[in-house]
Amino acid sequence: MNMDAQLIEHMMNPKNYGNLESADVQGMGKNPENGEKVVIYIRVGKDEEQPYVEEIRFQAIGCTTTVVAGSMLTEEAKGLNFGGVKNLVKATMNLLDRLPPEDAACSEMVALAIKAAVDTYEKRVEDPDYPVITYKVSNSCVPKEENKEEEK
Repeated sequence: MNMDAQLIEHMMNPKNYGNLESADVQGMGKNPENGEKVVIYIRVGKDEEQPYVEEIRFQAIGCTTTVVAGSMLTEEAKGLNFGGVKNLVKATMNLLDRLPPEDAACSEMVALAIKAAVDTYEKRVEDPDYPVITYKVSNSCVPKEENKEEEK
C-alpha cells in the first residue's frame, strides 16, 4: 500500500478509535489554542515485569489530521513495551521538527497523549491516586501568516 492509500485508509477507517472500558490508564494531549484534545486509553500487559501496550484506543476532538495521526500512532504503539513507546514518541517528535508547526500540532498532540498515558501509568506505580497527566502542544496549528494579520 502506498503512503497516500495508507493515509486515506486511516482517514476513512481510523484504527483504534473509541473508548476502552478495560483501560488501565489514560493520558491527554491538548491544544490550548483551539480547544482540540486527544485522549489515549491503554490496557497494559506485563511481560517479565516490563509493561507493554496490550490494547490502545484514542478519542479526539480535533481535525481529520488528528484522527489520522491517532490511527497511525496507536497502530505503531500496539504491542510495544513502554521503552519502545517512549522511543516512538521521541522519533515522532523529531520528525515533527521538520514540518511546519501547523502540520505538526495534530501529530504532536497524539504523541503527547501517548506519552501522558505512559507517564501517568509510571507515576501510579508509586501513587495509585496520581491524576491523569495532560501535556500541551508546543506547535501552533494556526499558520504563521494568519497570526501576523491579527497583530497589526
